[in-house]
Amino acid sequence: MGIVNRAVFSDFDGTITAQESFVRVLETFAPEASGLLIPKMYDLSLSLREGVRLLLESIESRHYPEMLDSVRRTPLRPGFEEFLSFLEARGIPFVIVTGGITAFVRATLGPLEKRVNGIYGADLDTGGRMLKLHSDWEAGSELVSKPLVLETVRKTFPVDLPVAIGDSVTDLEMALACPVVFARDRLAGYLDQRGRSYYRYEDFVDIRRTFQKEILA
Repeated sequence: MGIVNRAVFSDFDGTITAQESFVRVLETFAPEASGLLIPKMYDLSLSLREGVRLLLESIESRHYPEMLDSVRRTPLRPGFEEFLSFLEARGIPFVIVTGGITAFVRATLGPLEKRVNGIYGADLDTGGRMLKLHSDWEAGSELVSKPLVLETVRKTFPVDLPVAIGDSVTDLEMALACPVVFARDRLAGYLDQRGRSYYRYEDFVDIRRTFQKEILA
């Protein structure tokens, strides 16, 4: 059998982070709108493309520094840095695909940003009175179409076996597009409903152990 080129495509909030930092920011700075719209996004009655834009663009730009400070304090899920080392030693790319804001990811990762092969998500324009959302990856009902990112990345370097890691609604389409999926929380429930197989995890220690035994076997 020839060499199989693997790459890992991971969500950020609630996956790499131990808490849903993006949801926490929305609930803090747009509490009323979050209470109304977030449940609708979770039950799939409101598209991510519409819901996230409505929420973020209801927040005044003056709050942006506070939002960055908030996400910087978010703890990472156990075993993440060790998993990066595990992949680096084997030449397997690790790409972050967030349904949130790339600047929030960078603020949370700090020096670890240099160890990932790409960060894809939406961006915020803070030049006006209200935040303005921009995404190069909008497609269908999604603000950040993770399958579109996956397709784009695969044009940059060869990927025969894309592996998805996620935890919630923003990861569903990516999970459905990948042959190997690690899932927890809401994403696991969505996949159960669709009869799709996946590996369950609680942290990156679980993922590394299963990756070693099943994906590299």
